[in-house]
Amino acid sequence: MGCGTSIANENQTRPSETAMKAAILIQRWYRRYVARLEMRRRYTWNIFQSIEYAGEQDQLQLSSFFSFMLDNFTQMNGNGPDLISHLLDSVVDPLTEEVRQLKYEQIVVPESYSGPRLSFPLSVTDTNALLSAFKEEQTLHGKYVLQLLYETKKFLKRMPNVIYLSTSYAKEITICGDLHGSLDDLLLIFYKNGLPSAENPYIFNGDFVDRGKKSTEIIIILFAFLLLYPDHMHLNRGNHEDHIMNLRYGFTKEVMQKYKTHGREILQLLQDVFSLLPLATVIDNKVLIVHGGISDKIDLDFLSTVERHKVKSALRLPRRSVDHLNVRACSRSSSRQSGRSRMDSPCSSGRTSRASRRRKKHFTKRGSSSSSSSSSSSSSSVCSPRVSSRNTPRRPPPSPSLPSPTDVLQVPFLDSFVSLEPPEPPREELEWQQVVDILWSDPKNQNGCSPNSFRGGGCYFGPDVTQALLQKHELCLLIRSHECKQEGYELCHNGQVITIFSASNYYEEGSNRGAYIKLGPELVPRFFQYQVSRSTRKLTLHQRVRVAEGSALRALKEKLYGHRSELMAAFQQYDIDKTGRISTSEWAQVVESVLRLDLPWRTLRPRLARLSADGDVEYESCFEDITPGEPIPPVTPNLAETLYRYRTDLEIIFNIIDKDHSGQISIEEFRQTWKLFTSHLGVAVNDQTIDDMARSIDFNKDGSIDFNEFLEAFRVVHKLDVKEQQQG
Repeated sequence: MGCGTSIANENQTRPSETAMKAAILIQRWYRRYVARLEMRRRYTWNIFQSIEYAGEQDQLQLSSFFSFMLDNFTQMNGNGPDLISHLLDSVVDPLTEEVRQLKYEQIVVPESYSGPRLSFPLSVTDTNALLSAFKEEQTLHGKYVLQLLYETKKFLKRMPNVIYLSTSYAKEITICGDLHGSLDDLLLIFYKNGLPSAENPYIFNGDFVDRGKKSTEIIIILFAFLLLYPDHMHLNRGNHEDHIMNLRYGFTKEVMQKYKTHGREILQLLQDVFSLLPLATVIDNKVLIVHGGISDKIDLDFLSTVERHKVKSALRLPRRSVDHLNVRACSRSSSRQSGRSRMDSPCSSGRTSRASRRRKKHFTKRGSSSSSSSSSSSSSSVCSPRVSSRNTPRRPPPSPSLPSPTDVLQVPFLDSFVSLEPPEPPREELEWQQVVDILWSDPKNQNGCSPNSFRGGGCYFGPDVTQALLQKHELCLLIRSHECKQEGYELCHNGQVITIFSASNYYEEGSNRGAYIKLGPELVPRFFQYQVSRSTRKLTLHQRVRVAEGSALRALKEKLYGHRSELMAAFQQYDIDKTGRISTSEWAQVVESVLRLDLPWRTLRPRLARLSADGDVEYESCFEDITPGEPIPPVTPNLAETLYRYRTDLEIIFNIIDKDHSGQISIEEFRQTWKLFTSHLGVAVNDQTIDDMARSIDFNKDGSIDFNEFLEAFRVVHKLDVKEQQQG
């Protein structure tokens, strides 16, 4: 009996053991599956972010090229600077405020207009009408847009640079991050959290416009509520509230498409409005809110005295005073006489040149730079003109007309020289540096303050920089935006820095959530997340990752195509025997050295290039899935590739020249566009080549070029996308 009982018990335990082993195997498989999905999700995110920041670097370099031209050339083929000065320099409006107001009031609104009609001062009825109209895809008439902007400008003129708010018992302030033209996100925030009111105050922390298709509607709504509730609606300036940024990222084009009659006036007025937006908000003297971040030279007391309206664009270094330049010019002259060699750059503010770092025995005193390394990150990155290079990072060329601000004054004294400190930079330049750091900076985990090389402007600030600023001004928390986060928000620097981002699906459908913060008298932030999408909720995690990954890889393959000549030349340097194959490490090294995107290329290799039987990378397979959209006349070698890579820059230059935004330019205007473009790239293209290309593009031979069609020709087609469409 005893033996029989033992055998029965053993038989009963075996199925349970088998079930446990199966459960463990399933659990291990699921963990590996989730880990692979998470890896794909992370590198997808890195691709999106790297390409975005590379685009911002291109924008900074392009605007730096414009600034360099205006500051250094008095004439370029007879009319160079005039082509762009009307956008890069402040617009001088001869009309008085009263005349301008009367002009807007006299604009006739046709009877056929069915949109909302505003009356000033605004009422709740007006804001409700705007919300309803925009939900129905209606457009506000240009007359009311101009009146709204005019009233907003008058109001913002009275506002300080730093807004100080206080909470009362049981009242919470809602803080929103970047919206970037996503009206659906704004409407969802209002639906979940309520409309702005005296009982429901809001702070919107910059970047209202660009990228999305409803930027115009967003600023109209925000400015309307600002005028309706001036004490309870607050707007900080972001780095995209900048007319030069708007040229690249879509807001300028959106305004001109929606307001063909009054678009130019609207854009000019927006330059003033954007420059008058406050730079920071402080809640209960404890919480600082800025768009980008801080640097080790940010001082709220100094920031409060900045003439912010003079900084029309943070991308444009203010022109230095003549006296300041003359003093520095004398410094350079003296240094030449002393036989010292320097690399002079117009953008080396806050940095010590290599020559000045070399100490010599006859130097008895060392001058120090008055600008910080953090501030130099903004100035040095923003104002460097673009130059062309094959496998090395672009560097600004030396400019004889703008001496380095770190040059020291060499004073002959007996048989030695005494180095004196260079003169203090003009206040206008110091103010500009503060604005750049506020709008462009990002936090980092390491201590210190360093140039933000990834974006190309502002600085990286570490936990010690945050701690120092908070202690100096007796603050406890810094809230900023400026960076897209997968969950809509992120904490860093031991919880002392919060990033809030309110545009969901920023990179791709399902790529990220949006979020906002509610802050009460106890100053403990509460986070609310959301995602505007009906289809995303129906997708599984695997499907969401696959969709986002596919979009990111397509963008990355287009980057590879745009640099095909550089990549092939670098690949072939390793492929001495011309086998068409190199090692994986060599392939990854080449791709990173050319694209400089700081991505995990070994991980991405299976998605981008094929391996041969011996395990080497067949490097030409990088370009197999991409083909030009249209055949381009063979005017110059690699023309299609060059135009594709710089098509955005070319479009910006064209939009500046095409003052009426008609989309049509003459052969002469096209020639001027190309002169600016090739000067920007440092590419030598003669007039005959330009004329031949213009004639080949002028299909109907009417003497003008449809530039939009021209740009559309310079795109690439993904063969896999074509196959999927054919199968569909």
